[in-house]
Amino acid sequence: MENIDIKKIFDSFYQFNILIIGDVMIDSYMWGKVDRISPEAPVPIIMSTKRENRLGGAANVALNIQALGANPILCSVIGTDSKSKTFHNLLKKRELSSEGIIQEQDRITTVKTRIISDNQHMLRVDEETDEELSKSTEEKFINHIFSILETKSVHAIIFEDYDKGCITPRVIEKVVDYANTKKIPSLVDPKKRNFMHYKNVSLFKPNFKELVEGSKIDIEKGDFEGIFSAAQKIHSKLHIEHLLITLSELGVFISSNNSYLTIPAEVRDIADVSGAGDTLIGTASLCLAAGLDQDLIAGISNLAGGLVCEKVGVVPINREQLLKESIEKYSKVKVS
Repeated sequence: MENIDIKKIFDSFYQFNILIIGDVMIDSYMWGKVDRISPEAPVPIIMSTKRENRLGGAANVALNIQALGANPILCSVIGTDSKSKTFHNLLKKRELSSEGIIQEQDRITTVKTRIISDNQHMLRVDEETDEELSKSTEEKFINHIFSILETKSVHAIIFEDYDKGCITPRVIEKVVDYANTKKIPSLVDPKKRNFMHYKNVSLFKPNFKELVEGSKIDIEKGDFEGIFSAAQKIHSKLHIEHLLITLSELGVFISSNNSYLTIPAEVRDIADVSGAGDTLIGTASLCLAAGLDQDLIAGISNLAGGLVCEKVGVVPINREQLLKESIEKYSKVKVS
């Protein structure tokens, strides 16, 4: 038996290339002050004081991968509109490669605008399409992904699905088959539309709402035996190795076919839960690539998701803070 060297594990992240496939977007923020009600309708008037654009969706997963020291390779389809230029500028600003990004005239670039006053999230305005890729764009996208997979050493693949149409059943099938042939771990952050198409992946990470909707089983969030029963059915139908379910204030649940583990949420000063799932799956991908067991994958990922909830807005994880907490919590864990 020996102690787990958490710092050594985190240092190993520097060597990993993580391919992220999914729906990217711009998270736009408008901050201001509310001091009166509109005379035109019973709604508050916000005096805008600051605006900011950030990378969101699958791009936020890429930021978390980058923040943890690994190299993200982001693959997505955006429009040719003015917002696509903003998106590319944001990639450049954050020193992220655009090699996996395809632009198509028949798509628009997704923008989510959040209006915030005194740290209160007042309104969100979404500009997007959720139609699946056209057949020609789908083929182009698949070929582009494979050109990257065949020229780079990839240590894990993440499907970051926001139900905006970038991930299709054919994209899933082709990439997962390749990943399994090459023994590359694959992870999924699913949404409802493609929920049952993610067969034979390494790790499947729905939140509780997505689990209930996807499995069509009515269970209570605190009923861990009921969750395990639902999990076993998903394991059986999808042939997945690990099922990692986020339970918000109750922490996380992780299972294989025959056993499960629950890890309670850390006590935090929660400011905003936006982006926590992106952080969690990004962290899980690196833990899986590093060969950690499911207990540590769930534990370290749970810490990471909790840490970003202490910040307002969608922000990537702080590597040093996560390393510090992981050492405090897990450095005394013994392994064979």
